[in-house]
Formats: sequence, C-alpha cells, structure tokens
Amino acid sequence: MQASSRAIISSQQGPHQDLVRRVQRARDSEWQRPPAEHTRDAFDGAARWLAAQNRPLILDAGCGVGLSTRRLAEHHPDHAVIGVDRSEQRLSRDHGALPDNALLVRADLVDFWRLARDADWRPARHYLLYPNPYPKSTQLKKRWQGHPVFPAILALGGTLELRSNWEIYVQEFALGVKTLCGVDGEIAPFVPGGASTTPREQTFLTPFEQKYFESGQALWCYRVELPAIVTSRFRMPIS
Repeated sequence: MQASSRAIISSQQGPHQDLVRRVQRARDSEWQRPPAEHTRDAFDGAARWLAAQNRPLILDAGCGVGLSTRRLAEHHPDHAVIGVDRSEQRLSRDHGALPDNALLVRADLVDFWRLARDADWRPARHYLLYPNPYPKSTQLKKRWQGHPVFPAILALGGTLELRSNWEIYVQEFALGVKTLCGVDGEIAPFVPGGASTTPREQTFLTPFEQKYFESGQALWCYRVELPAIVTSRFRMPIS
C-alpha cells in the first residue's frame, strides 16, 4: 500500500501561548449548553449496553470508521469497547461484523463526554487517536486541549492515550493535563507494532495511523494515568 500525506505546517514552534489561560478558564466555568437530544438518546443506549456487558470500559473517542474500535476489542477481549464518532457516513462503512464486546455510537463527542462524566463513567482506558490538529494558531479553541470540554475529558480518569502526527499537539495536551491535574504523563515517538517489527508485521489502529506512517511522518504518543474525580463537575485544586 502506498500512502501520501502532507506533513503538518504551523506557525507555532511550541505550545500555544494562550493554552494555560484557556484551560484554566474551562476549569473555572461550567459550560451550560444542553446536550443534543440525539446524543442523549445514543448515550442512554450505550449505557444500557455497557451495563449488560459487565466488563471494564475502553472508550475510543473519535473512532472514525470504527477500525480502531474493532481492533481494540480484539486486543482486549475482557473489556467492553465503545467507539464514538459524529459521522454516520464514517460509521456506516462496512468493515465486517463487530466483536461481541464492541459498540459503535453515533454522537457528538462534546456532549457524550459530558454525559459520561455526569454518569460517573470510569473508563479503564481512553483513546484519542489522531484528532484533527487544527494547526493554525487561531484554531486553538478547536483542539481538544483548548476546548471548553477539556476538563470533562480528564474527569473520566483512567489511562488516557493520545496519538498524533503533530508533536506540538501532544505537548499542548500534556501541558493542559499538568495544569488541571498536576500529573505528568509520558510523551514519546511512536512506531506502530514496535520499533523492531518488519513492514509486514506493522499493526495500525486507524487508517490515519497507517497513512501517516507510510508517508514517512513521525508519530507521537502521550500516555497518562489520570486520577478519578468523584464529582459531577471537574474541580481540581491548582497545584
């Protein structure tokens, strides 16, 4: 398979200078927009499915066409894996039957995360795989770490793993986590399947991961153990 993907170009040379202020603002104010009805219905259905599974949760946020959800479910048969994406067109692509421990949900992630927080969900693992980087400096508020929903993401706790082909994105995300939670994660270069694997042995969680890797782009992984916050709102002490 040949792949070609342009490297990310941005005027930023490091984390955005306004990031910490935006993260603190999101922490200190509650976003009042009610969740969309279709996402509330989708969340209720997912909650019933998860209760019936009676297994630890893995949340695949922004799962795209759902290949990552399938592969995570295969790799973790003792977990229940929920993939969430807002695009019906992406989720409807035929990639074969889902494993019994996997569910794909069409929903607005922003609302789904807030509903999960309010329902006191505690995913064992939480994946953000190659989110849209929005690399223009003026687009900070569109990145998850610059979005008002960021505190709700962290409030779920568990092992959070972010992968991106833009190192600054993972640096910003890590800075946001440090600002809110006072904990350090690990940022490291990432090679699908491990550095010692041959091309035939490469395993990719998402089509984007494969495309970026085969285009010769560096991939980055950020992993952090988040504390569980037992509250309907995110209120972390300032460290």
